[in-house]
Amino acid sequence: MPGTPYSKRMLKAALNGPRTPADHPGVPVTPAQLAQAARAAVAAGADALHLHPRAADGKESLQPDDVAQALTAVREACPGVALGVSSGFWILRDAGARATAIRAWTVTPDFVSVNWHEPHSPELAALLLDRGIGVEAGLWTADAVRTFLEWPRRREVLRVLLELPDQPVRAYRAELLGMLALLNAADLDKPTVLHGLGQSAWPVLREAGRRGLGTRTGLEDTLTLPGDLPASDNAELVRVAREILGLGPLHPSPGRC
Repeated sequence: MPGTPYSKRMLKAALNGPRTPADHPGVPVTPAQLAQAARAAVAAGADALHLHPRAADGKESLQPDDVAQALTAVREACPGVALGVSSGFWILRDAGARATAIRAWTVTPDFVSVNWHEPHSPELAALLLDRGIGVEAGLWTADAVRTFLEWPRRREVLRVLLELPDQPVRAYRAELLGMLALLNAADLDKPTVLHGLGQSAWPVLREAGRRGLGTRTGLEDTLTLPGDLPASDNAELVRVAREILGLGPLHPSPGRC
């Protein structure tokens, strides 16, 4: 589409994020719960999955055993579906320890989201790329876009992930337009996924649809449907998102769980 960054129209399901069942009873935490939620989300029409693995105590984790258990369970439930995890700095607030954990992964995701405004993001992205793991560059601000575009390995990323905060879109619209303009000017030729959080989740999903960009939904991003109606689970959010995006009914195909 002229005037927008290169994109593959995709709908990703973000299954849990840092949320817990105290936030919503449908938030999956254990490997078995993640597998069940993933199967339902893909059946509802999700093209890819994003999740935050947990330790036995329910806390987010990047430790090899926790990541392996989560990824293995979801892959068994949804073979062939692209699967990514978060590397958010809040999960493990020590860059060296985070790198050590990732180097020790025995089961690896297809991609990892790297937030460019967080400490040591270029080094983390380089580590992931060197391990053969795809990188989503998580860009929250125009300054983050500028910093990312200065990175020598920027063309090696899988895609860019433009994320808008939990606030009215009108408060952030100028920033969004600036981010898109910077990416357009850079001619990066990478797919772009645009999504919001909380108040911005549904308006930004519609914006992504208008621009022909990829997007995402799920209980990480919003607990409600349009109109502030409670969402029952990730699958319902995916079904409603497909309707809004005009993607039509899902036709089962080989490889979908």
